[in-house]
Amino acid sequence: MNDFLRESFSYSKIFKEIRKIERKIDPEKLAYGPDKNQYYFYYEPDELRSDKIIVWIHGGGWNAGTPEDFDYMGQRIAGEGYRFISIGYRLSTQKKYPAQIEDVSAGYNHAVSNLKEKGIDNPKIIICGPSAGAHLSSILTFSKADQERYGVDISGVVGYVGWGGPYCFNEKTSFVLRLLENQLFPKGYDRKQAEPVSLLTDNNIPMLLIQSRHDGIVDFSFAEDFRDRACELGMQCELYEVTDELNTHSWYTAGVFVKNRSENKSVDKFYTWVEER
Repeated sequence: MNDFLRESFSYSKIFKEIRKIERKIDPEKLAYGPDKNQYYFYYEPDELRSDKIIVWIHGGGWNAGTPEDFDYMGQRIAGEGYRFISIGYRLSTQKKYPAQIEDVSAGYNHAVSNLKEKGIDNPKIIICGPSAGAHLSSILTFSKADQERYGVDISGVVGYVGWGGPYCFNEKTSFVLRLLENQLFPKGYDRKQAEPVSLLTDNNIPMLLIQSRHDGIVDFSFAEDFRDRACELGMQCELYEVTDELNTHSWYTAGVFVKNRSENKSVDKFYTWVEER
């Protein structure tokens, strides 16, 4: 069975696994705008075991998903002792790009201000995102042009992690991904203005890219091209290839944290890398 079919048949199993995860932490919901999707969840762990704060931008093809849908990731990561922030944004079914990066930037700014109000003045932030969230979170972290445009201060960011990111828009874009991109961008939009590899600027933030050769939707070369561009700029970038059996796109992006560190090498790699920052 080819990787695209394996990906297509994975959804019901992922949702079944997610439903098994116990909900122990009731996150704080904070709005940063008037739209129903302009909010984020803040998770304070019952037992704080790390000084790192994970800021998460969810995936979903830019056209689906909310922090509530991915609550299980907050439960899992906060359960490991990390403060966790999950930012929502308007979807492509509501507004075309650049509404999504506008929202992610506004949500991030609001979340950082909220941390200061909680007495967390010098946060050590790891910005993360899977799939469409990897696209948006990488722009948030590495695009100086967007940071200046939206007033984003990344001085507290000590690392970036992306899973299955569409960092490039080129001839290797799959049919499914092209359909999603066509829905995201208005007709005639210059997509170079939203292409992470084109927007990448050196800001000394190290990155970990987690990508699978058996993704089924996003080509592995996108992460290679992003890494190569980062290295050209003198940046620290590690590309980690998924070796777990559950290696199609949704399994290692949307469903990665249904498994714990002992069951999933990608999860263990994430935590190990974060704690080295």
